[in-house]
Amino acid sequence: MPGASSDLAFRLGQIAVVGAGKMGEAIIAALVEGASFSPEQISAVAPREHRRARLSERYGIVTHADVEGLAALDTVILAVKPQILREVAAQLAACWAARPQRAPKRVISIAAGVPVAVLHELFFNVAVVRVMPNIALLVGAGMSAVAATPATPPDETELARDLFACMGEAVIIAEELIDGATAISGSGPAYFALLCRELARFGESAGLPAAQAQMLSVQTLFGAARYLQITEQSPDELMTAVASPGGTTQAALESFARNDFARIVCEAASAATARAKELS
Repeated sequence: MPGASSDLAFRLGQIAVVGAGKMGEAIIAALVEGASFSPEQISAVAPREHRRARLSERYGIVTHADVEGLAALDTVILAVKPQILREVAAQLAACWAARPQRAPKRVISIAAGVPVAVLHELFFNVAVVRVMPNIALLVGAGMSAVAATPATPPDETELARDLFACMGEAVIIAEELIDGATAISGSGPAYFALLCRELARFGESAGLPAAQAQMLSVQTLFGAARYLQITEQSPDELMTAVASPGGTTQAALESFARNDFARIVCEAASAATARAKELS
């Protein structure tokens, strides 16, 4: 293993991913295929037999139908849906109460809308961290917000950040900011997809074949994001670089301004933030 991966593997110890849907599998893939963790270090809980078979065959890990089968652990990653988190937590707590030697050092939850305070109530005797990743985790380009609270040891929060940095980028934030972060990174891929779709539709209306219109849209937006990331320029600097006075880009930007594009984006993100608060 590379040094960084080896150190992270040592710090995380034996890992169980509970809830091996798309996001759970993305985490497993990032560890086994991306960070070169040993499959023997990772197990997964998935109630459906075909999912267990897929995970075992593809990643070489041990799988279980329920939490009862889990051996002694260091790290549990909860990748279950929010509505069943309490049920799964109760099952885990019962297992650990009966067999304390199997209890982990930490629980990392990616369940949306479940505050750290609730996680502390459910897992009062282990360190808990809350992470809000996004769907780009599935392609190793995720953006994850790691929620920190005074009750969580800083080294545990940093460990969760390092784990999710294997799958893209990760940043530590105060938990009271996580709803705003969710509106940006959690929901943001859908905003991107909306802009991509509408640009492609315009391309089709202008006579471009659908496949070419989509390629133009996707690669242009991807390239612009990559340009900002690599050059570390601000969005304003990129707009200035592209928009010549009196040119085509300037005409489009002025149209956006006339239609109050900034207000539209702000209101959309505010709506997402408000909904995140309701869910939590």
